[in-house]
Amino acid sequence: MTPALSPSRASDFMQCPLLYRFRVIDRLPEPPSAAAARGTLVHAALERVFDLPAAERTPEAAVALLPTEWARLVELEPELAGLVGASEDLPGPTNGTVTALTATPGQPGELDAAAGDGPTDREQAWFDAAAGFVRTWFTLEDPTRLEPAERELYVEAEVDGLVLRGYVDRLDIAPDGRLRVVDYKTGRSPSELWEGKALFQMKFYALVLWRTRGVLPTLLQLVYLRDGQILRYAPDEQDLLATERKVRALWEAIERAAETGDWRASRSRLCDWCHHKPICPAWGGTPPPLPEDAAVRALDPRATGQTDPAADAAD
Repeated sequence: MTPALSPSRASDFMQCPLLYRFRVIDRLPEPPSAAAARGTLVHAALERVFDLPAAERTPEAAVALLPTEWARLVELEPELAGLVGASEDLPGPTNGTVTALTATPGQPGELDAAAGDGPTDREQAWFDAAAGFVRTWFTLEDPTRLEPAERELYVEAEVDGLVLRGYVDRLDIAPDGRLRVVDYKTGRSPSELWEGKALFQMKFYALVLWRTRGVLPTLLQLVYLRDGQILRYAPDEQDLLATERKVRALWEAIERAAETGDWRASRSRLCDWCHHKPICPAWGGTPPPLPEDAAVRALDPRATGQTDPAADAAD
């Protein structure tokens, strides 16, 4: 099977090779976070709002989608239900409320209104934050004037024996064929110092679309819902060729690590958010022994059923 790489796993390796190992080779469990779950919920609502006729795509209609989408997500992953109201910081927008929390009792992820159970303050704050992100989006884009060509689009291209793959939140195609690649983030917009890292994912997608469709995307657009900012970038052919070279060099580094078993840790401020810090040797921990098939797992996550975590939504 041809080896494969996603932007999430590429970012893991660039951040810390040991993190790549923990996720791809060891497949260590990571508890789902309330922020990531809320990001997934917001993404779902922003995807589904385009199912409505253009004139009905209002902030209220989009917020009204949240309870139904949450029930659907919990039905697929029941463990998500326990994340509502979990201890976390809730600094995001709270300029909207989910009034439909008292929907049909007994449905997965919904509160039992009939039994008189209402949301706690923390639970309500969690849903209010999701509603606030949705409402913020309406201040940045007008969905009544948008007709996306694709939503949650899986893209894949083989480049020099390596499959590049991932999911694009939204792809807009103008009447003249120009492509706009859009990604939603429920985190804050990056400072100028970190813009390049944020754009790597988008250039990765643009490269895949260019290789599969033969059309160079005109605009890459990151929509940050926590602080209401949009990061736009117009790539050119040299940008994407440079991204292709970067991905190839990155994959060669992964291959070397797989061959030598040298998955060294890179200490940074991000370590404070890593679930694996207690077993990281950079912090005095001891990682588990490498599996016998570590090299196979490292070079083809698909061979072991490895999938990307949903954390992208909450970046």
